[in-house]
Amino acid sequence: MYPSNEVIKKSFFVPAANEQAVAAPITGVGLYARFAFAGAVCCAVTHGGLTPVDVVKTRIQLSPEIYNKGMVDGFKQVIRNEGAGALLTGFGPTAAGYFLQGAFKFGGYEFWKKTFIDAIGTEKARENRTAIYLGSSAIAEFFADVALCPLEATRIRLVSQPTFASGLVGGFARIFREEGVIKGFYSGFGPILFKQIPYTMAKFVVYETAAENIYRSIGKPKDQLSNGTITSVNLGSGVIAGTAAAIISQPADTLLSKVNKQKGAEGQSITSRLVKIAGELGVRGLFTGLLPRIVMVATLTAGQFAIYGDLKRVMGATNSVEISK
Repeated sequence: MYPSNEVIKKSFFVPAANEQAVAAPITGVGLYARFAFAGAVCCAVTHGGLTPVDVVKTRIQLSPEIYNKGMVDGFKQVIRNEGAGALLTGFGPTAAGYFLQGAFKFGGYEFWKKTFIDAIGTEKARENRTAIYLGSSAIAEFFADVALCPLEATRIRLVSQPTFASGLVGGFARIFREEGVIKGFYSGFGPILFKQIPYTMAKFVVYETAAENIYRSIGKPKDQLSNGTITSVNLGSGVIAGTAAAIISQPADTLLSKVNKQKGAEGQSITSRLVKIAGELGVRGLFTGLLPRIVMVATLTAGQFAIYGDLKRVMGATNSVEISK
């Protein structure tokens, strides 16, 4: 009445009891969406969490005659004069802006890296991996900055002028209403490119190089290491990468803060404003606030790569192309 076991085995695939189903690797749009989401989260969390440091750093850059006794005293001054809540000024645009920026930056970096590798082949890409890292990060950061710039302009205005608006929506709307898109939101686009592109290039190439050397010193393949060890490598490499990136991008960061502090004079071009500001500051002035920025950037970069790596693992997006030796 019923088919025999032999007939069932011939008609259907019956896995052995000890066989485990292996999920197909995630590819295509799904893979890059996961990269973008992991990048968005890691940047929003780290930049948002370090808003107090960024507030003090920006105050030191914009008002060095007042905040002239270092980072710790800067915290004390802000709290004493404005209350502890002032340290969270600009949190909204910071978290929102860097959520968008992180998606474009990390997702774009993975996309362009894969594109270049496919174009020239894995072996040639491995030989020219530094150029691949630099080119991929530069292109990704350009598009990331298009998304970031309006929110960064809003953040700086809120920090530099605490009475300008009560938060992200109010500040964004007022700048749009009074100054328009280009002058209001993108007056700092040149400085932000000048700051962020070298910053991101240094960040990724130093991270990749540091991680490669750390893994080589461990002496085991990456797939044989524990998750904790991999996270530790990401943290250590991130600290090194963040320190280098902060130093390289500091002059542009200072110019960006200055140019967004207030509206320019009627008819004055962005370029002339930047040249004038740079001339007034000099080399020493362009590096004002470097120490707090190193602390901030090294910390957030380490956190970003650790969170990014962990989120990719949780979401199963671990099959990005590796060209390290």
